[in-house]
Amino acid sequence: MKSKYDFLIVGAGLFGATFAFEANKRGKKCLVIDRRNHIGGNVYCENIEGINVHKYGAHIFHTNSKEIWEYVNQFAEFNRYTNSPIANYKGEIFNLPFNMNTFNKLWGVVTPKEAMDKINEQRAEAGIIEPKNLEEQAISLVGTDIYEKLIKGYTEKQWGRSASELPAFIIKRLPVRFNYDNNYFNDKYQGIPEGGYNKIIEKMLEGIDVKLNIDFFRERNDLETQAEKIVFTGMIDEFFNYQFGKLEYRSLQFENEIHQTDNYQGNAVVNYTDSKTPYTRIIEHKHFEFGTQDKTVITKEYPVEWAPGDEPYYPINNDKNNLIYKKYRELSEKQNNIIFGGRLATYKYYDMHQVIGAALKAVEKEFDTSLLNE
Repeated sequence: MKSKYDFLIVGAGLFGATFAFEANKRGKKCLVIDRRNHIGGNVYCENIEGINVHKYGAHIFHTNSKEIWEYVNQFAEFNRYTNSPIANYKGEIFNLPFNMNTFNKLWGVVTPKEAMDKINEQRAEAGIIEPKNLEEQAISLVGTDIYEKLIKGYTEKQWGRSASELPAFIIKRLPVRFNYDNNYFNDKYQGIPEGGYNKIIEKMLEGIDVKLNIDFFRERNDLETQAEKIVFTGMIDEFFNYQFGKLEYRSLQFENEIHQTDNYQGNAVVNYTDSKTPYTRIIEHKHFEFGTQDKTVITKEYPVEWAPGDEPYYPINNDKNNLIYKKYRELSEKQNNIIFGGRLATYKYYDMHQVIGAALKAVEKEFDTSLLNE
């Protein structure tokens, strides 16, 4: 007996929604399910006081790919938002990413050469030849002053571990600039969809069957009979019943506050880089869309150790976890009727444009078509 659907798509986030949109375009019948009570995965926005609140943390779309940018713009208009976070260290304010504004505030230097000389001096004093951990890597990149004020406390809160115990690769792509550019990203295209990310996902899933509050694992036996193929975007270790062990993550807790002011902190994102402030950052959501509301909504972000039942946000890609994931990946590659995609199924931290790109590659492979240039 033929299944009712061509594809069962587990997860209504960016990967699942992109795949569903492309499959539907090709005349394939899809059922999209999600265990949450909304579509959109972690890019979902909740309307509070007329403000699009990024429910699962700040999401700024950025990419160097013209194709991805044009692709996502078919679903929404994007504004001109530029990500320029600032750091608050015990009341001192510094620009991020680290640039000449940061160096001037720290050391009073004015020219790039003065800043480089200062960093080189601190590198030499530290005597680090081959960085073996995050602490040593950070000091070798930007010196001890920046490490102590702007990296150490934030990073140790984020990961729940001493910086000397964390792998060096976490911080290798840290932006360091010897100019006065406060734009965090180097990408050519950047912005926030006008009206929030929900508009994109809603358009992607238009005309497609969607069921929310559905736990795939509780109804697995029934769900697997409903489609010829499965697109799975959940936790890969859970899919295989944790047979090689549980993969580790960091999770987040969010605390929203409504304030009777039109401007709480003057910026969308402020990082708190000292070790005593319990949260890593405060997000003021209205600034993402240049809001003019009389009130404002802020979110304090608290990193926590992940436990089963919590939302898994950041994979801990150390040697131990990577070895476990490799076993799951090898097992996943033997599944003929299951496509694994997204950050949880591939145990990898993705930016949004990378998720969409990966979904389009999966579509290309499935339907033997070309969507993106190599």
